[in-house]
Amino acid sequence: MRLKDKVAIITGGAAGIGLSTVRRFLQEGARVALVDIGKDRVDAACAQLADVDGEVAGFVVDVTHRAQIDAMVDAVRSRWGRIDVLLNNAGITKDARLVKMTEAQFDQVIGVNLKGVFECTQAVAPVMIEQGAGVVINVSSVVGLYGNFGQTNYAATKAGLIGFTKTWARELGPKGVRAVAVCPGFIETQILATIPEEVMKNMIDRVPLGRLGKPEEIAAVYAFLASDDASYINGAVIEVSGGIMM
Repeated sequence: MRLKDKVAIITGGAAGIGLSTVRRFLQEGARVALVDIGKDRVDAACAQLADVDGEVAGFVVDVTHRAQIDAMVDAVRSRWGRIDVLLNNAGITKDARLVKMTEAQFDQVIGVNLKGVFECTQAVAPVMIEQGAGVVINVSSVVGLYGNFGQTNYAATKAGLIGFTKTWARELGPKGVRAVAVCPGFIETQILATIPEEVMKNMIDRVPLGRLGKPEEIAAVYAFLASDDASYINGAVIEVSGGIMM
């Protein structure tokens, strides 16, 4: 178990890749703070994990509210004594073409996907600095590398997370804290359920492996990066997309 006794905070942990990652971290021996917005979501996610050995605690947090973040970080540290991993997974989409996008759509995505990551990391970083160890994993996207039609706001946030990662790797690295970014491609989650069949086929056709990725495959990458096996990986941006942009 490569994460034995490590303490991890996973935002957006109640569904999709986030929930798969909570499960994988528990299986790897970590103690996990499952963070998401909405008590029903958090309770349902924790119930789904009842079959997995390990310690998981659910926290209802809106990552756009710093007071809620600070309270969660204090509770995690009080409960387990340390914080080894912060996985900034929470994110939303509000898609529209540039000429149609409203200011509210832009601001909402920036608030959750970019500022929320800043707020969470700023709250956790002093704990990791004091420990002299830790890793921040930022969930970017291939959209942050290459852009995507109708996603001005989302692409900006995911590109911004790469900038965060590079900067934090320089600032926090000398303190023993690593920062890395992962850029998933098209992953088989509920968010794709509303995509028309023809569009889905076109997406799959662009992937050299000929299929969508699975949440468990992304979770496995996160588990590796959170572990001591990745102790010399800092400032890296890792694309996990089946080779979609080759």
